[in-house]
Amino acid sequence: MKKRQVVIKQRKSFCTTTSSSNVRYVECQKNHAANIGGYAVDGCHEFMASGSEGTDDALTCAACGCHRNFHRREVETEVVCEYSPPS
Repeated sequence: MKKRQVVIKQRKSFCTTTSSSNVRYVECQKNHAANIGGYAVDGCHEFMASGSEGTDDALTCAACGCHRNFHRREVETEVVCEYSPPS
């Protein structure tokens, strides 16, 4: 086997980046008919917390009663690059 050496050159960036992300939990994907060998979802389209943030009820959906992990997670990420010319 030949050994390879990889050299990565970094360019000096004149860009200041800022990123932010928002997490949403949308439709419920829990299979309510799994115990009988079928597939059926309840039709819940968005997670709504049953309680306030920091409590156990904050992880339970008020609409369908499922845990938040059964709801599909959507992450919206925004990256902003502000150019500043070299001085």
